[in-house]
Amino acid sequence: MARKMLKDGEVPVATDGAAAAAAAEESYEYDLFVIGAGSGGVRGSRTSAGFGAKVAICELPFHPISSEWLGGHGGTCVIRGCVPKKILVYGASFRGEFEDAKQFGWEINGDINYNWKKLLDNKTQEIVRLNGVYKRILGNSGVTMIEGAGSIVDAHTVEVTQQDGSKQRHTAKHILIATGSRAQLVNIPGKELAITSDEALSLEELPKRAVILGGGYIAVEFASIWRGLGAEVDLFYRKELPLRGFDDEMRTIVASNLEGRGIRLHPGANLTELSKTADGIKVVTDKGDELIADVVLFATGRAPNSNRLNLEAVGVEVDQVGAIKVDEYSRTSVPNIWAVGDVTNRINLTPVALMEATCFSKTVFGGQPIKPDHKDVPCAVFCIPPLSVVGLSEQEALEEAKNDILVYTSSFNPMKNSISKRQEKSVMKLVVDAETDKVLGAAMCGPDAAEIMQGLAVALKAGATKATFDSTVGIHPSAAEEFVTMRTLTRRVSPASKPKTNL
Repeated sequence: MARKMLKDGEVPVATDGAAAAAAAEESYEYDLFVIGAGSGGVRGSRTSAGFGAKVAICELPFHPISSEWLGGHGGTCVIRGCVPKKILVYGASFRGEFEDAKQFGWEINGDINYNWKKLLDNKTQEIVRLNGVYKRILGNSGVTMIEGAGSIVDAHTVEVTQQDGSKQRHTAKHILIATGSRAQLVNIPGKELAITSDEALSLEELPKRAVILGGGYIAVEFASIWRGLGAEVDLFYRKELPLRGFDDEMRTIVASNLEGRGIRLHPGANLTELSKTADGIKVVTDKGDELIADVVLFATGRAPNSNRLNLEAVGVEVDQVGAIKVDEYSRTSVPNIWAVGDVTNRINLTPVALMEATCFSKTVFGGQPIKPDHKDVPCAVFCIPPLSVVGLSEQEALEEAKNDILVYTSSFNPMKNSISKRQEKSVMKLVVDAETDKVLGAAMCGPDAAEIMQGLAVALKAGATKATFDSTVGIHPSAAEEFVTMRTLTRRVSPASKPKTNL
């Protein structure tokens, strides 16, 4: 297959032919060299190879916990992120299922014992399997795999360093950086006693007492996991509600559900010091409170993994947090060096990295210039029960609004809960432009929220109106049918009366 590659400094448009491009590449070992074999790197490698490019990729040796010299094919999501986390969420969810089962006639006599090591071993086996799957995908695509840490020497040269210190250099017409991000420790006295999500997914023993600092995805998910597996959990965050950036109304629901499941919330609070004691880790808060914990998890954000790439020497621009600056096509300030995924700090989600990498391959090697579309990206927070959203929150809609906003909500007791007697409502929400009737955003907190929201994301991407939702026949009995039966307006809000957003 002929390769239609961009030339240095060329605007990302389809090339006029393969001959000139092929001649220009004669002096390079590869058409594309990729640094980082996570979701974005693997997708960019194999799709580029599919367009006929000669591709190499470097990645660190596999290990469940990342470090300067350990990583693995599949990256954060597969090895120490989305996949193992979801496996633990499944495991933690059974606690509630066992409780609910009694009202459905299941007689569970005696203690129900839990084996953390068994779940941990099965989780590790699965990520080892997936690491192998990613290697096979690359191999079957004709991509050359090189083990080691990559850094950029010049605009067309990558140096790969092995663990023993040996180095090798490779040249390429184009370089793609897909090194992701890395969890951070908060700089307080005793921080070395805390762990990040990397270690939390591979703990040798299940903690009985856990303290979590942070109010984002990872914090509320691990709070649900550890509480579901029987631990006492204290969750500290600086704002009034967890999950800053999500719809305020849905944040309130999540907080209520966390408390309902037995998690102790500490809004408007921070940790100031950790110290080792005979009984565990002593945690001191900025309010003067003290707690003892077996584990302290810092879940306060991640930083782009760009430090040792030698970007400054090559002229690749980064922002104040180390994220690589890119244009609409994922091109850096150096014309033939590109970047996708979390290292660019745009929308830090695995499916977004996949989209960006696919667009890169089409633009550079496929003769199909295309910009990644970051509008209406759905996402989910796998707390128990989960939250999932797509499009604009009510607050975001009002920030962008030219017209009034119509808000439709439904709060109900799921059918299962009417029998189990669990006091936990599902909540759904639609945000609609009053003038155009277009659905601007959708949100749900309740069982199967992510599965339902994926379908709604297609509708929003297609520009569905509220009338479209109303004319759709529901599936009965299901929770999802609520989205097409919300006829009663909850409230009409004008841009002049924007709701509180500093929670």
